[in-house]
Amino acid sequence: MTSSTVDTAISVAELTTYLRDLIESDRLLEKVLVAGEVSSVNQHSKGLFFTLSDPDEDVAIQCVVWNNMRVRLAQQPQRGELLLVLGSLRLYPKKGEYRLTVYQAIAIGEGLQALQYQQLRSRLQTEGLFDPDKKRPLPSHPQTIAVITSPTAAAWGDIKRTLEQRYPGLHILFSPATVQGIEAPNSIVEAIEKVNHDGRAETIILARGGGAVEDLSCFNDERVVRAIAASKIPIITGIGHQRDESLADLVADFSAHTPTAAAETAVPLYEQLAIEHQQRIETLIDAFRRRVELESEHLQELETRLKRFPLTSPQLLKATSRCQLLRQKLIALDPRSVLQRGYAVVRAKDDNIVRATDDLTAEQELKIQLSRGVVKVIITEILE
Repeated sequence: MTSSTVDTAISVAELTTYLRDLIESDRLLEKVLVAGEVSSVNQHSKGLFFTLSDPDEDVAIQCVVWNNMRVRLAQQPQRGELLLVLGSLRLYPKKGEYRLTVYQAIAIGEGLQALQYQQLRSRLQTEGLFDPDKKRPLPSHPQTIAVITSPTAAAWGDIKRTLEQRYPGLHILFSPATVQGIEAPNSIVEAIEKVNHDGRAETIILARGGGAVEDLSCFNDERVVRAIAASKIPIITGIGHQRDESLADLVADFSAHTPTAAAETAVPLYEQLAIEHQQRIETLIDAFRRRVELESEHLQELETRLKRFPLTSPQLLKATSRCQLLRQKLIALDPRSVLQRGYAVVRAKDDNIVRATDDLTAEQELKIQLSRGVVKVIITEILE
């Protein structure tokens, strides 16, 4: 670039002033009638800001109605309406933007975009895509989460940072997609299908940061809605808008207002889990301690009652006497007591007791159990 080129250059302020004078001196632009569809409305302390879109082209113009003019409007701008507005074009040097300052607005019907949106929503709702019973439960402790958003958007950084801070050790899969413009619907669908085919993720976060309603139209696309409904993996939407609910929000398993909120929904807070785990341990210890104390008190009560029980009690004497009687009977029935009185037990080779001579034969071996010891004998003769 030569010095002569620099000398002939004009400043940004000079260029902006020139354009402003050019626009604002044009009589056609001082009072211009413009027809379009209201695609977004934003209340402000100084006035009402809205966007007027062309129903047939991807073109829009920013409009403003200052507070002192709002009461004079025949129709307050509402999203989805087709308006005929009267205003003048103004250029604002600070941001280099031009805007239509509106003096009057008249409704001329329902906008095509709004009509198409309502028709699609009604059809999908009739099919049951928004039914609450079709919402899949989110895993409480996921190990792998997939994120679908633009790689250059701030939403990706916010989600990643939030997930890593809340749930250390989480495996994060990133599936980049275009989330604005004419290519966005196909890009989002491909990203969802890619994550499902991979199969590792337990939850999908579909996110985009804040923006104008026109920039979020891809989330009302039927292809995107059906891809979310067909996903085998639960999907959380984190689309940065709070004024309007997209069709993607309605079909998703959970809808959050921002990408950060979607990340907070997807995983629990590790510190909170640690606190809850410690509380469960303390509760278990307290329950065990109370049980031990209760049983100790019961045992002490039984011990006290036993000490108070009189040794001369009729019940105790009767029980003692019965025990002694039973002991004597047991002694009398004990085979060893019988053997000690000189008796013996004769057993065959298989240890069965011999009670008669009918089954015995000569030369048969027998065992004779005495009070002390056992002897083996052989039958030499059987006497009747």
